[in-house]
Amino acid sequence: METGRPAHRHYGMDWLRIGAFQLLILYHVGMAFVPWAFSVKMTPPIDWTVVPMFLTNPWRLSLLFVVSGFASAALFARSPSVGALMRSRLARLGIPLLFGMAVIVTPQPWVELVTQHGYSHGFGYFLLHDYYRPQAIDGVIVPTYMHLWFVVYLLAYTLLWGALLTLPGAWKERAKRVAERSLAGPALLPIGITAFFCIHNFVSPGWSDTHLFVNDWSAHLDYFSAFLFGILLRHSHPVRAAVARWWKIAGIAALLGWAYLAWAELAYPGDARLSYALSLLYRIARSTEAWGAIVALIGLAETHWNHDSKWRPMLAEAVFPFYIVHQTLILVVGYWLLSTPTTGLERFLILVVATFAGCWLFYLIGRNIAPLRPLIGLKRQTATKPVSAGHVLV
Repeated sequence: METGRPAHRHYGMDWLRIGAFQLLILYHVGMAFVPWAFSVKMTPPIDWTVVPMFLTNPWRLSLLFVVSGFASAALFARSPSVGALMRSRLARLGIPLLFGMAVIVTPQPWVELVTQHGYSHGFGYFLLHDYYRPQAIDGVIVPTYMHLWFVVYLLAYTLLWGALLTLPGAWKERAKRVAERSLAGPALLPIGITAFFCIHNFVSPGWSDTHLFVNDWSAHLDYFSAFLFGILLRHSHPVRAAVARWWKIAGIAALLGWAYLAWAELAYPGDARLSYALSLLYRIARSTEAWGAIVALIGLAETHWNHDSKWRPMLAEAVFPFYIVHQTLILVVGYWLLSTPTTGLERFLILVVATFAGCWLFYLIGRNIAPLRPLIGLKRQTATKPVSAGHVLV
């Protein structure tokens, strides 16, 4: 990995980062309706909803780590040293993580316990007597980080990358040249698809992350590789050029992969099992969609989105606060909706509007109260220098 520090800002990757996190929020809203496990479920589940969910399911998290790696490399370009960068990231990620675990996510395990495990106590009792006492209640571990596992993993990968940055410059340059020779040509697509397939079929079966840091091996190989790929993108013009050259083909491959997944989910719903041949095609299609979509979206960012807007700085700053609070809003509003005579469509629309409105309220209030800024992942304000929203990156 190169330690050279390009000064230009890539607005396309900013827009991709903003869009990726908003898609994740919509995906988590959708999780309340599909037959898959989630902390609050609208009943009965709607089987066909897995088809639109698979438009993002195979690649949404990997893409988040790619854009986070790119953003981390951009931060390093402005940092005086590796040590300074690591101290900054510990504060900017660690403080919101602790605040989130102590305050923001607390309703989430309570909603899951009440709706899925018959927990009979109110939220106040849960906080005072159960949440802060380390234990497992019907398999639900408390205290917990819930969706903030992403921050835990990102913090760990950032620290590991910091250790790699201390390696001799010749080693890092050699690693960069090897990566460029592999990815800056026609092998870009087959290498990525093969990597996804091998990680999620030979390291551990399937694509289900445990979100338990100590044993989530396939997730670590996937997400840390994605994080490093994002760093490489920041420093490698040949790789970005290859992505720009191949993104249309990658997009077509991703759509074909999604089409097969959609057909398989509709033709073999629920617990119906595919034959070995169809199952193998399913896993290949999922890997193809995953890498194809990532390359296609980065290619779009590289070729069409690399321009600024007056809204970009604020939207870029809002990403992390949105992420911190969004799932709590989904679960709390979803829990309330269970007691209302609303239809599935009405519940979906209410969840979308309430979640985004709540995210905006959380961000706008937090950004203007100085003591809250570091708790929600924003830079501290100083009396002499205003915070540049455009430089706030997850």
